[in-house]
Amino acid sequence: MPEELSIICSELNQLPVVAEKLLAFAGDCKVFLLNAQMGAGKTTFIKHLCKQLGSTDDFSSPSFSIVNEYHSPKGKIYHFDLYRIKTTEELFDIGVEDYLDSGAFCFIEWPALIEDLINVQHSRVNITCEGQVRHFHFRNL
Repeated sequence: MPEELSIICSELNQLPVVAEKLLAFAGDCKVFLLNAQMGAGKTTFIKHLCKQLGSTDDFSSPSFSIVNEYHSPKGKIYHFDLYRIKTTEELFDIGVEDYLDSGAFCFIEWPALIEDLINVQHSRVNITCEGQVRHFHFRNL
């Protein structure tokens, strides 16, 4: 049975605590699928996850590059934005299986196409918004 955790966040300054709780909840899991509507704060949340992992890199959305690489004391971090990817062939063209099998942290925005390709432990993160309030629902799979 998958483990689940829900957190309500009403202030942006609470995001570091939410990120800390997700990483603790996920345990050894290093692959995270982030689902949320446009503008819900996926990239901002990933920035806080990276900071919790000790990264001091400059963070930005990989909307055009598809994947950004960051560094932390806990190893490499890959941040994907798959919004513009339309086929699984495009995923293979960017070498997604190598990233997933690398043992590095992988934070994946817009993961719909990749979900069937993941054969490692992963955590699904759903973010919903009601005004300024964000609801985070985590599920380890």
